[in-house]
Amino acid sequence: MDKEPATLDPGGDSPGRTLSRGPARILWLLIGCLSLVVGGIGVVVPGLPTTVFMIVAASCFARSVPRFERWILALPGVGPLVRDYRRGLGMPRRAKRAAVTTILVMSGVSAGVLVNSLVVRGSIVVVAIVGVWYLIWRVPTRLADRTNAPDE
Repeated sequence: MDKEPATLDPGGDSPGRTLSRGPARILWLLIGCLSLVVGGIGVVVPGLPTTVFMIVAASCFARSVPRFERWILALPGVGPLVRDYRRGLGMPRRAKRAAVTTILVMSGVSAGVLVNSLVVRGSIVVVAIVGVWYLIWRVPTRLADRTNAPDE
């Protein structure tokens, strides 16, 4: 009755993860669902990232319900971004500029106008600086967009 855990196809978009069993599988499913909900909210709420949460959701679903992972990878807007992230292709320069601008504007408005606490303001500024640093220095920049047209 000892069966080896099912392994996902390493040649596909799933990076060779093993399906979890029992409570771990349920935990991965719950984290994936939560990430999916937050990512879905990020579609309509400015400043809340969508792609990051969809990447997390796809990774969790790869360990729990591969059918849900395939569904995310097939989504027209976010699926190609998740696949590109997994392949290490990075972000197009235009998207990177938009992300940095959004972080700076939203954190500036939050820290400068919406928040009165000095500690919270400082925290917002620190998180914004870390986010911008990560995007600029750690996320690879793809020189052309998906259609191989020159990027601005």
